[in-house]
Amino acid sequence: MRYGTKDILRGVDLTVNHGEVLALLGPNGAGKTTTVEVLEGFRRRTSGSVTVLGRDPDDGDEEWRGRLGIVFQSWRDHSRWRVGELLHHFASYYRSPRDVTEVLEALQLGDQVDQQCQKLSGGQRRRLDVALGIIGDPQLLFLDEPTTGFDPVVRREFHDLLTRLKTDGMTIVLTTHDLHEAERLADRIAILVDGRIAAAGTSEELSERARSQARVIWWADGCRQEEQTSDPSARAWQLHNEFGGPVPELEVHRPTLEDTYLRMIAEVK
Repeated sequence: MRYGTKDILRGVDLTVNHGEVLALLGPNGAGKTTTVEVLEGFRRRTSGSVTVLGRDPDDGDEEWRGRLGIVFQSWRDHSRWRVGELLHHFASYYRSPRDVTEVLEALQLGDQVDQQCQKLSGGQRRRLDVALGIIGDPQLLFLDEPTTGFDPVVRREFHDLLTRLKTDGMTIVLTTHDLHEAERLADRIAILVDGRIAAAGTSEELSERARSQARVIWWADGCRQEEQTSDPSARAWQLHNEFGGPVPELEVHRPTLEDTYLRMIAEVK
């Protein structure tokens, strides 16, 4: 994808499998939103090949679009719409929409059914965006930073909702800056850096690919000891034998997705 003479995306190679949750990570300006917009058919790519649900997004018809659910980073509509009216209106465009009341309750908007959109809080407005994205019961759901503005309780309940949607067979692609969210929800994670997919795989596969080291910490002779190792279990067992029993204040810190992510960003820079 090129804007003028600037390449925003450069050979993005990505496959999303049916029924999985794929999280797209990357720093600001990496091209996450542009990638998703190309897949949704909202932006025409400069070159390359894209197939989504068996169709080229550039040529997707009404039936094809009805199989997609989309939650933008931000969305604006008529501020005087009432929540329930707007959701019923969107549902009327689909052949087999989800039940409006169930969707409202799932996103804790049941008490806001008669409230005007302009009077919703930021978090409530974001939940309504998500409700509009899933009301058509899509086969493929795109979520661009879906939990922005959610408090911890609503975020956890939304995560549970996505898990249920996946169990029902929905495929989900989400962009997020929340690494914990990606680690908790995603079957696979793709890291986009400088317009390219730097790596893709499970959290464990990414850690192994980045060769991130675990840290083993213990106390000996009154001093804190720390060692990096690729096999923390073996090192802990070795220490157990050296001490002839329990190792004083033993801690094992395995590499997190954040460790892997930051290392990959640094390597590209």
